[in-house]
Amino acid sequence: MKLDLEKVRPIVRMALKEDVEKGDVTTRLTIPKGRKAKGVIRAKEKGIIAGLPAAALAFKTVNKKVIFKVKVKEGEKVKKEQVIAEVTGDARSILTAERTALNFLQRLSGIATLTNQFVKKVKPYKTKIFDTRKTTPGLRYLEKYAVRCGGGYNHRMGLWEMVLIKDNHLKIVQSPKSKVQSLKEIVKDIRKRIPKGMKIEVEAKNLREVKEAAKAGVDIIMLDNMDLKTMRRAVRLIKVQGPKSKVEVSGQVSLKNVRKIAKTRVDRISIGALTHSAKALDISLDIATTEDTE
Repeated sequence: MKLDLEKVRPIVRMALKEDVEKGDVTTRLTIPKGRKAKGVIRAKEKGIIAGLPAAALAFKTVNKKVIFKVKVKEGEKVKKEQVIAEVTGDARSILTAERTALNFLQRLSGIATLTNQFVKKVKPYKTKIFDTRKTTPGLRYLEKYAVRCGGGYNHRMGLWEMVLIKDNHLKIVQSPKSKVQSLKEIVKDIRKRIPKGMKIEVEAKNLREVKEAAKAGVDIIMLDNMDLKTMRRAVRLIKVQGPKSKVEVSGQVSLKNVRKIAKTRVDRISIGALTHSAKALDISLDIATTEDTE
């Protein structure tokens, strides 16, 4: 699970500017200059930790001399009240960066925890759990990183990464005002114009569309909002008519039904809730010691 800190720095700076702007007036008026402190960061509930590098950057951006010491690894499962990091240095700097650092930790750990719950549900099968582009604006890179920390996989990072033909694309390209083309012709034309190795995925809402996508020879066929019975029929159909195509399920996926979906032997399940509905993990920072400098 690699995290490019150069991509994270501007995100952290923006978050700090949003929170601090002209300065932390409360800390400036209550904490004497030169006061040192040690803060202990604990998980207040069990979960999967993600976002420690972002939290460290928050403290270091406020004051590069602050020391951030991790006690667990990214993607590690922690217990309630377990210490996950310690921060020492200038007390003013620690308090100023506290909320921003915890926001990153809580949000990303929540995503990692929810993702891991889905991953464990489908463990008996070969199905992989994927995220979607339903992310918080500006935080996609970090949120998709958190999905990986939880054992999930990333769908396309953005529109540039792969071709995903949805119903609205087809409504326009196959409208009466356009030259009507079959899906097979559309895919064939796209293949000529994209880099070698770029994948093509097609969304299918019913068995007729599944059959068309299979005949078109796309890399991935997304079964969108289908019931279990239709999913099973679609998987059998694809194995016969498009055996090289991966099968993805999307729409109305929950912890209650994800195992039943995986049981249909689909290759992947994409879940928007991983990033748009994850509950933040409860994490706190408590000051353990303080001292004055000479």
